[in-house]
Amino acid sequence: MKKIGLLGGMSWESSLEYYRIINEEVKMKLGETHSAQCILNSLDFHEIEILQHQNLWGQLTELMVFEANNLKKAGADFLVICTNTMHKMVQEIEQKTDLSVLHIADSTGEAIKKAGLEIIGLLGTKFTMEGDFYKEVLKSNYGIETQIPEEKDRQIIHDIIYKELVKGILKEDSRKEYLEIIGKLQTTGAQGIILGCTEIPLLIKQAQCSLPVFDTTSIHAKAAVKYALT
Repeated sequence: MKKIGLLGGMSWESSLEYYRIINEEVKMKLGETHSAQCILNSLDFHEIEILQHQNLWGQLTELMVFEANNLKKAGADFLVICTNTMHKMVQEIEQKTDLSVLHIADSTGEAIKKAGLEIIGLLGTKFTMEGDFYKEVLKSNYGIETQIPEEKDRQIIHDIIYKELVKGILKEDSRKEYLEIIGKLQTTGAQGIILGCTEIPLLIKQAQCSLPVFDTTSIHAKAAVKYALT
């Protein structure tokens, strides 16, 4: 079993889900009392959030590279970033650590392709929805077209993530707003929805949505186990 290096704490609410899913998946695959060999480096998300909203991505990249190298020193065989947005700097992390990063957009793209979908709606932080780092992987590697909500809806999604979900706050009104936005994406051709922030699956479940939803936390965590066991 390869040792999984987890860059977490962004937020710890979703990192908790990564740890749970990874260990449950290892137990399911190997049985008995097996659990995952992993190292969790949990960052202080308050510092991350400030730098994100100040658009200081260079400083964030330096921080992520530094913390990824700490995981390497601790014996990690590959890296899993337990958040969607911070995949913006995957290339730099791989170059400066010589460790492979299991990209969340690749894991998600494989799941979407397996489901036979070609047009997908993306929910996440504004950084994820408005950037190219996620959509380009889906387009280039899997031929998947990505739709994002209109500007005011992107702000609603973003604010709910940072003001509620990362703090573990789950509101029924916020769930309704997300489902309304998903409905709008469906009317413009989306065949499924990426829950492209690892906190969103805490609020939105498949049973509540008329379109197929792709829970990036679960998809990514299970992909990490698959990679660790090959």
